[in-house]
Amino acid sequence: MYRWRARRCDVDRDGVRRVMESRILDALKDRTLELGPTPDTSDTYRNFKLTRDADGVAWLLFDRANASANTLSEEVLTEFDMVLTALEAQRPTGIVIRSAKPSGFIAGADINEFRGSDPVAIEAQIARAHAVVDRFEALKIPTVAVIHGFCLGGGLEIALACQMRIAIDGARFGFPEVMLGLHPGLGGTARFTHLVSPLQAMPMMLTGKTIDARKAKAIGLVDAVTEERHVRNAVKDAVFGRLKRAKPSPLIPLLNFSPVRGILASRMVAEASKQAPREHYPAPYALIDLWEKHGGDRPAMLKAEQRSFARLMVTTTAQNLIRVFFLREAMKKLAGAGDGGIKHVHVIGAGAMGGDIAAWCAHQGLRVTLADMKAEPLAGAIKRAADLYAKIVRKRTDQRDTLDRLIPDLDGEGVRNADLIIEAVPEKLDLKQKVYAGLEPRMKPDAILATNTSSIPLQDLRTSLTRPERLLGLHFFNPVSRLQLVEVVSHDGVDQEMLKRATAFVGAIDRLPLPVKSSPGFLVNRALTPYMLEAMMLLDEKVEKETIDAAAEQFGMPMGPIELADQVGLDICMAVGDMLRSKFGDLLPPTPAWLREKVNRGELGKKTGKGFYVWKDGKAEKSSAAAATARPSQEMIDRLVLPISNVCVACLREGIVDDADVVDGAMIFGTGYAPFRGGPLHYARSRGPDNVAATLRTLAAKYGDRFAPDEGWETFT
Repeated sequence: MYRWRARRCDVDRDGVRRVMESRILDALKDRTLELGPTPDTSDTYRNFKLTRDADGVAWLLFDRANASANTLSEEVLTEFDMVLTALEAQRPTGIVIRSAKPSGFIAGADINEFRGSDPVAIEAQIARAHAVVDRFEALKIPTVAVIHGFCLGGGLEIALACQMRIAIDGARFGFPEVMLGLHPGLGGTARFTHLVSPLQAMPMMLTGKTIDARKAKAIGLVDAVTEERHVRNAVKDAVFGRLKRAKPSPLIPLLNFSPVRGILASRMVAEASKQAPREHYPAPYALIDLWEKHGGDRPAMLKAEQRSFARLMVTTTAQNLIRVFFLREAMKKLAGAGDGGIKHVHVIGAGAMGGDIAAWCAHQGLRVTLADMKAEPLAGAIKRAADLYAKIVRKRTDQRDTLDRLIPDLDGEGVRNADLIIEAVPEKLDLKQKVYAGLEPRMKPDAILATNTSSIPLQDLRTSLTRPERLLGLHFFNPVSRLQLVEVVSHDGVDQEMLKRATAFVGAIDRLPLPVKSSPGFLVNRALTPYMLEAMMLLDEKVEKETIDAAAEQFGMPMGPIELADQVGLDICMAVGDMLRSKFGDLLPPTPAWLREKVNRGELGKKTGKGFYVWKDGKAEKSSAAAATARPSQEMIDRLVLPISNVCVACLREGIVDDADVVDGAMIFGTGYAPFRGGPLHYARSRGPDNVAATLRTLAAKYGDRFAPDEGWETFT
């Protein structure tokens, strides 16, 4: 239901992965990745294989043991140092480093080692890693990185230490460290800004965005882009001086000149502050400061990078963002393996949610039929899908193929062959049950019936079904293409095998499943509703809307609750609030009468152009003066955010969700809850459960029982 902006790397990772795995596996089968006829030390190393071809070129194949992707650990770098010793002794005519993993070159550093608490020890560890990379860079032998798939973070820093870089078409490059509250730490800050214009290098590091091979060639990051079948010839040209190398821009020394750096750095700080406040996200500012102070002196910047990285590593922000990384990985595992046998999805309802769910499923390679009673919603859904594919699918032929998989189905005939039917009609019990009555007799015996309801308990929805055991919930969040969470809702009579298949389906379409038991509002909407309604109470108390939004943003939310309510639609907020209040009574703030009047006047928010804010070109018009003078109190912040933690504890106690970490992950990936806080339960744990409960009791005494601490706080640790 709720729409909330969330920061994420805007790249179809799984789409690229599938293409690259297919290409590389084919190459392995036909031996085009064979490294040479005469192995030198094929069994000497645990993570590397070293061979030499007929031209005397050493091919170093990185194949990290017992891992699906290559990452850099202390063990790997120590062994890499041993390989360098061997190469220095053998003096090959050239050295080629590439990956044996179909997924890509190197995915970055091993995040499992990002757990230190002593900056001195971390700096010493980073210094040892720097020494290995510096040694590699200093080799007096032509070095070439051959890159396919993802080349990220530490992997890109290894590639930068090579004299030449050859990319396989489809490769992607980036520095995602900022997403972990860090900046590059293996020399990338210095090497990148001296190879590529700082005007292009710094934004890549500051945002974590990736670029494709063609863009990497255009900015001078790689020297050539080729197909797998031409790699050997490209390598020969590189080693023997025939490759036309990328030339660094003559403006780079000027842009790295001290006075110019100062001007550019101040502009970068201004841009960064619009997206990530310094007090919440120190990494971008540390990177800008590093470049501003040392950008003109490469050795000094390499040294200063180590110290800056070590200091960032021990910040609360970095440790919480690293925790979020592991939460995502844990939630991916909940999906299990496979796709649940789901090949054809039939979506009923071509509105904002149904249409976007259908578009996303088609993007993930599934055959999708989209049904609606009228042609106009279907046409609108197809147009939105085309606009989405134009943004996230690179090739026009692939855009066309994806659209071909999304089939408008005015007569609803797709239900007969669908493996999964997703109902996404408006939130009305009688309407949904009417839809079920018409489609259930036409479904395949093993087909799954899923509802995208955001709040109606499945126990109510199932009463009209002949086979209620195959009804379950798949609750997506808006916008579907950006928010990763899907609540997989069960009830006491659900078919467990179908539930397992549905959960696997969520993982197969690159989404994170949250297993929840059916209950009003499930987890996310139940937790967010008091946040939204408390903002209405503050408006009732004549607090400026800009001040209320500023309170949430000061805490770290991506947008305030008033702007969020406009984004969601005031009619939807009111309907969900009424439904949940009918279930939970005084545990929720009442819906103000003036909100009903606003809805009755048609002032529904963004979709009608006016709600609490006036909306133009998709943006809320805010009073800059009111925003500048907003001074929210800590009590106001607590009134907004602590009820979220309170509901999460209640859902944990009631068994709606079984795991506290999964609750935190759900709120981050489903709503954008301040990721640097680590989630609402982790925030409560960091602040102290006793402190949170005591603060709630104080608020309850002052404002009413809606703030009463849940009894789950007594056992929460």
